[in-house]
Amino acid sequence: MSHTTSGTAVTAAWLREWESRFARHLHSVPADAAHDAEHVRRVVRQARRLAEIEGADLTVVIPAAWLHDCVHVPKSSSDRARASRLAAVEAVRLLREWEYPAGQLDAIAHAIEAHSFSAGVAPRTIEARVVQDADRLDALGAVGLARCLMLGAAMARPLYEPADPFCEHRAPDDSVSCIDHLYTKLFRLAGTMQTSAGREEAERRTRVLHDYVAALAREIA
Repeated sequence: MSHTTSGTAVTAAWLREWESRFARHLHSVPADAAHDAEHVRRVVRQARRLAEIEGADLTVVIPAAWLHDCVHVPKSSSDRARASRLAAVEAVRLLREWEYPAGQLDAIAHAIEAHSFSAGVAPRTIEARVVQDADRLDALGAVGLARCLMLGAAMARPLYEPADPFCEHRAPDDSVSCIDHLYTKLFRLAGTMQTSAGREEAERRTRVLHDYVAALAREIA
């Protein structure tokens, strides 16, 4: 990759230098069981893959992916729906302080703000669509299931509600159990994907979740 952004020559080496800075900063950000440094690194890798397929601008996608969780708001907080907005503001503050190309900041802020499921912000750019898909893919499949169970355990939620484990006769409520979270959110994510590559991968990962639920149903029957 070699082009110019706001008068700055952008090369793969230039972007790698910035990624090193983002990675160093990552270790200063508080985290929880499902939003740790490895989650961010997986989102970055997936965002890069989707960006290359979709032709998105890596000088927007990469910093947005690295900084999308740069403000930690606990899942139980009443501010949770504002987390991505707070992260967007903090990311712009950091990038200005680090003298990242100013012309990219608005697009980066939008990509961060739009990544969140709970914020409900529609992505307006291909870069925002890529970052949103990359983050949501990490909530699916084997990794997504593990994150769901880890976070549920940290919040003292049981694996399932014994009276109706699979929400057959009640509305799902993820404050009740970990399995409920699959029905309130995770099974719906594939239908929200913004890119064709993201949708294809999301459908594959969603099948992993359905296979797990089927196995669990057999084992607790």
